[in-house]
Amino acid sequence: MRPPSLPTILRSLTLTNLSRPFLNPSFNYKALQAPLAYRNTTLLRSMPTLPFIGSLFSSSSSSSSSGKDMTDYPIKKNDEEWQAVLSKEQFRVIREKGTEAPYTGEYDKHMPSDGVYECAACKTPLYKATHKFKSGCGWPAYFDSIPGAVTRHTDSTFGMERTEIVCTQCGGHLGHVFKGEGYPTPTDERHCVNSVSLRFTKEE
Repeated sequence: MRPPSLPTILRSLTLTNLSRPFLNPSFNYKALQAPLAYRNTTLLRSMPTLPFIGSLFSSSSSSSSSGKDMTDYPIKKNDEEWQAVLSKEQFRVIREKGTEAPYTGEYDKHMPSDGVYECAACKTPLYKATHKFKSGCGWPAYFDSIPGAVTRHTDSTFGMERTEIVCTQCGGHLGHVFKGEGYPTPTDERHCVNSVSLRFTKEE
């Protein structure tokens, strides 16, 4: 029996992956009526569920395109020290700039009325509960951050220009920020953050 070709396999996996939001009862169907830029962003951000394709949509593994090394932050630890305090998944996302699968994160549907989301690596407060909003993208979304807590870098990995966001204190990868998607928020920005990069506490 002749095995399927690689393009056939990729098409099958991609179509299966893209159908996932429509099978999810919490999916924001109104997003289908959103501007094309928003729909394209949601599509691209969903691709990390495929291990091979997902690697194309992560940031560079050692430093951002701005040239700032991940150790060039107030809190400095080498890989061995980070591995001692982080889980394998946290290390992959926070230190190696990976991306968790959509709709799987602990804080995707987490909508508290108060509290703070801290950096999972160094416990620096990053976002207030009041910054969080429902975007339907499959990852925790925030329209703003605590002043000075999040640093932005231009991420030009694989020929795509995006804005990466990291913890200002330790340089840990949080995700990316997108602008002008039309959400009814004060900033019209969406900080698309990996749940494993965060730690929630009720204390402010």
